[in-house]
Amino acid sequence: MEILASIGSALHMAFAMFWEILWALILGFFLSAIVQAVVSKSEMKRLLPDDSPKTLSIAALLGAASSSCSYAAVALARSIFRKGANFTAAMVFQLASTNLVIELGIIMIVLMGWQFAAAEFLGAPVMIAILVLLFRAFLTPEMVEKAKRQADRGIPGSMEGHAEMDMAVTDGPLVKRILSPEGQTSISHYFVMDWVSIWKDIVGGLLLAGALAVWVPTDFWKAFFLASHPILAKIWGPVVGPLVAIASFVCSVGNVPLAAVFWKGGISFGGVIAFIFADLITLPILDIYRKYYGWKMMWFILATFYTAMFGGALVIEFVFQAAGWIPERADTKIVEAAVTLNYTTILNVIFLILAAALLIRFFRTGGPEMLRMMNRSQHRHEH
Repeated sequence: MEILASIGSALHMAFAMFWEILWALILGFFLSAIVQAVVSKSEMKRLLPDDSPKTLSIAALLGAASSSCSYAAVALARSIFRKGANFTAAMVFQLASTNLVIELGIIMIVLMGWQFAAAEFLGAPVMIAILVLLFRAFLTPEMVEKAKRQADRGIPGSMEGHAEMDMAVTDGPLVKRILSPEGQTSISHYFVMDWVSIWKDIVGGLLLAGALAVWVPTDFWKAFFLASHPILAKIWGPVVGPLVAIASFVCSVGNVPLAAVFWKGGISFGGVIAFIFADLITLPILDIYRKYYGWKMMWFILATFYTAMFGGALVIEFVFQAAGWIPERADTKIVEAAVTLNYTTILNVIFLILAAALLIRFFRTGGPEMLRMMNRSQHRHEH
C-alpha cells in the first residue's frame, strides 16, 4: 500500500505540473505552427551558404522560428546540410531551434519565472558564439567532407518525415497568408505534427520530474549539487547539468519540469540553464549523430556542444548574479497543491478550445492520411 501511495503521489505531481503548463504548451505550439506555416524550409536551405556572422544570425532566427522538438531539429539540420547549407550554420540552426523557440520561453516563465526564460534567451546566443569559435578553431574541411559523405548515405534517424515536411504558404501579405484557408490548414497540420513529435518527451519529462520530486529527498539534491558550498556550486552546476541531461533522455520542452525540480533541490542558476541547453546531447540524440555524421563527428559535436553549454551557462550565472536577477530559491513553488478554479484553469479551458478547433481542422483536411503516409515512408527508410 505504501508503494502504491508513493506511485500515486508521483503521478499526482506529474499531472499537477502538466495542468500548470498546459495552456502554455498549447499557446507555444500554436505560435510555432503559425511561424512554420509562413516560413518555407526551402528558403532556410538557400539562406545558409557559409559561416559568416550574417548567415549565422539568419540560422539562429530561422531556428527560433522552427519546431522545438530536438529530434526534428537534428533531422532538419542534416537535411539542410545535405542540400548545400554550411555545416556550422546547420548546427547553429539546430541549437536555436531548441533553445530560442517561443514555447520553451512561455513554459519557463509559467513554471519557473521570467528570470529563467531571460537567461535562456540571453544565454543561447552566448552558447552559440562559443560553439562557432570552437568550430572555427578545431573543425577541419576533411571532417566536414567525411560527415557530408556519411550524411548523404541517408541513414534514417528519428522524425525524418517531420523534418522534410514543408507546407508553408508563401504568397501574399503575412496576415492574409495566416488567415487564408490554406494558411489555417497548414497551421493546424504543423500544430498537430509538433504535438505528435514531442508528446512522448513531454510525458516522460513530467513523469520523471514527478517521481524525483516525490521520491528523492531534498537533502540528496543539496548534497549532489553542492548547495552547501555556494562558490563551488556555481562551477559544479554548469558542469553536472549537461551530464544529468545526457542521462535523463528528456528533450527540449520536456526537461523544463525536471529543471524546476533540480532548482528547488539546490542546483545553481547556471546549472539549470546548462541542463536545459543540453537537450541536444542526450544519449538517443548522440546515437543519431553517429548515424548521420559518423563516430568522429559525433564525439566532436559532443565535446564542442558540452563546452559551449558549460561556458554559456557560466557566463549567464555571473551576469545575472551581478545584475541581481537570480530569484530566491525559497520563493519557488513547482506547482499548486491541487487543481482549483483559478487563472490557470481558465486559461487551460480557453486554449483547450483552441486546440480542439485546430484538431477538427486537421482531421477535416487530410491530416491523418498525411501522418500515415509519413509513417509508412519512415518505416520503409528504416528497412
